[in-house]
Amino acid sequence: MFPQFRNEIFDMYVEELAGLTDEQLDFQSDRWGWSEWSIRRNVSHVASGDFRWLLQRWGERLFTEGLPEIEDWDGIIASPYDRRLDETKYWEMDAILAVFRKGLDFSLSVLESETVDSLRSRELPSNIGGQLHWLQAHPSGVRPDPADPAQGYISLEATFRHRYFEYLTHLYNIQRLKKAQGLPAVGAIPFEGYHALPDWDRSEP
Repeated sequence: MFPQFRNEIFDMYVEELAGLTDEQLDFQSDRWGWSEWSIRRNVSHVASGDFRWLLQRWGERLFTEGLPEIEDWDGIIASPYDRRLDETKYWEMDAILAVFRKGLDFSLSVLESETVDSLRSRELPSNIGGQLHWLQAHPSGVRPDPADPAQGYISLEATFRHRYFEYLTHLYNIQRLKKAQGLPAVGAIPFEGYHALPDWDRSEP
């Protein structure tokens, strides 16, 4: 259901990052909301995301006999940095991309152990009060709790769709960060997911 996890997404990131200097990777600005995180930190965020979702949130439901061991839980999942890898351990782009590749491979291993029916029927309670854009971007798999508008449920299928949408949105931000520095964007990003929503901030440099 999600062939993009094999090579497509990773290749798009590698292509967009090729040849960037440390100065370019670390450029950030308070001029736009999307420029508060540098290119490096956007990649660090998505690199940690698959592990955080599948182990920290879904872990007990997916792995009933115990969570699989991953190298450096503290640096990847329990990092002191806001939804990013531990920057004292993962600062060089090669190291960040290596975790990103491992996360995509881990996602594939979960996908290959599920069926279409199980992906759609498994649900996780989720605080969606501040994430109402999910309801607009997802054709299925995200629903509010009728008893509590701040709470809801997300299916395993929608979780993987969310990850895919996150990859695209942060890649879109990376392209805008490049343009803000006078650098050309390289790849074409599918216009779908969160950054395609009508109320999404698509401001350009």
